[in-house]
Amino acid sequence: MANENKKDFNAMLHDNKDMPKFQTITDQKSIEKYGGNNMYSAPPIDYDQIMKKIPFGKVTTVGKIREHFAKLSGADFTEPITAGIFVSIAAWASVQRSTDETPYWRTLKANGELNAKYPGGIEAQKEKLEAEGHTIIQKGRKNIRYYVKDYEHFLFDLQ
Repeated sequence: MANENKKDFNAMLHDNKDMPKFQTITDQKSIEKYGGNNMYSAPPIDYDQIMKKIPFGKVTTVGKIREHFAKLSGADFTEPITAGIFVSIAAWASVQRSTDETPYWRTLKANGELNAKYPGGIEAQKEKLEAEGHTIIQKGRKNIRYYVKDYEHFLFDLQ
């Protein structure tokens, strides 16, 4: 995101954008990729509420949150693009508040990857996760990425 200091992320967090909603997908490639045609879209505040449930020392992924919403709603899958955006909105909204912190750093990208779009970037997320006992590993030579080592062992059960 750009111009984070000029945006009111808490207003964005509470703008439900006519969600939750269901859509029927007709694109065959998408149906095959996501395993069905019934797509659910959750509002931004729902992502924030789930992220607040992740306890110290545990993590989740955006994908796990999407799976959780799909299961709760009876959909085949949850819309992937807005999921990533709404997780970032929750992170930035938390930083803009003086109370009611959302531990956004515990929500990872796929395969346990750290999220460069969070406040403070990779370094800030790395620092917070290491403070909770996680080991961060670097992968790649040119396209360097950072991951929580053995993140699967620390996944919080959202059910």
